[in-house]
Amino acid sequence: MTKPLRIGIIAGEHSGDILGAGLIKAIKAINPNVQFEGIAGPRMKALGCHSHFAMEELAVMGIFEVLPKLKRLLKIKKEIVQHFTDNPPDVFIGIDAPDFNLRVEKPLKEAGIKTVQYVSPSVWAWRKKRIFKIADATNLVLALLPFEKSFYDEHQVPCQFVGHTLADELPLEVDQSRARDKLGLSHTDKVLALLPGSRGSEVKVLSEPYIEAVQLLKQKIPELKVVVPFVNDKRKAEFSEFANNLAPELDFIMLDGQSREAMQSADAILLASGTATLEAMFFKKPMVVGYRLKPLTYHLLNTFFTFDIKHFSLPNLLANKALVPELFQKDLTAQNLVEKLTPYLMEDQSELKETFMTMHKALRLDASNEAAKAVLNLINNGDL
Repeated sequence: MTKPLRIGIIAGEHSGDILGAGLIKAIKAINPNVQFEGIAGPRMKALGCHSHFAMEELAVMGIFEVLPKLKRLLKIKKEIVQHFTDNPPDVFIGIDAPDFNLRVEKPLKEAGIKTVQYVSPSVWAWRKKRIFKIADATNLVLALLPFEKSFYDEHQVPCQFVGHTLADELPLEVDQSRARDKLGLSHTDKVLALLPGSRGSEVKVLSEPYIEAVQLLKQKIPELKVVVPFVNDKRKAEFSEFANNLAPELDFIMLDGQSREAMQSADAILLASGTATLEAMFFKKPMVVGYRLKPLTYHLLNTFFTFDIKHFSLPNLLANKALVPELFQKDLTAQNLVEKLTPYLMEDQSELKETFMTMHKALRLDASNEAAKAVLNLINNGDL
């Protein structure tokens, strides 16, 4: 029997586990004689990936959150590097989690092991010199978005654009009526979906201007229904406290999860910057994107890093122009939000929706299969 391929793989959080599971399935469909091991979540483990550590140990974000766990993270990194150095896989794949994975990939690459970073760090936005560290650590970057590949090409760093798994997963046509039926909304309602972010820090800085904007919108559109989905009870409690203090008269329709149903049901969406803007685009929904950092954080970032980007929301980055309004820091006010949202709620947006359809199709490349083929090609043919 032919010796099986051995693939080392690390996912650091829930989204990475989803990507990893899709990649494992696709690789097994092409070559069933393969073994996976590393650090995996439940979806990857269900497909036979052996996990040396619990994925949850890596799911830490923010400087202050990392510090108490730094010693443990360094120990995990040391042990996983040692394991793969002693037992070299045919390829090592780090999925997202660049702060951890790049530190694993560099010594493995130096030991002669081929390494892949699946999901590019946001080097095109800030910390641009980090691309040289990525080049030192990887043989190949698998990018989900085309403008990422363009940036790597400029710096002659091997990168392949594979498309976005969300584009594959979400339907091209949206059934708004079905979503409204699920949420108990009328087909004739005017509906705004409000997504203040999945992190506590986002909810704390965005809730006030978002709630104040709804107050003003309700004066213009009294029949407006506002649906607010939450990732967990904690985020719901935080937002509810703001709502009760600022606008107890407002009747928000608060949902446990169901963010996709909320977006599909909406005429327009007000949301924080992030992957949710990509989902909103795939659902062909007009949106206004807001983001605000704490003053000290904003000052420190402006002091130590150079931001050389015209846009920060994914739809605008993909289009390389201002398709949707972005309001950042001091520009994120209730009055500005209302000015941008009102036409989205009251006027025909067919042209914008058609543009979103074109962009959705451009990203719908069967990403897991494209990533699998790129990984296997790297194993078989060496550096690209």
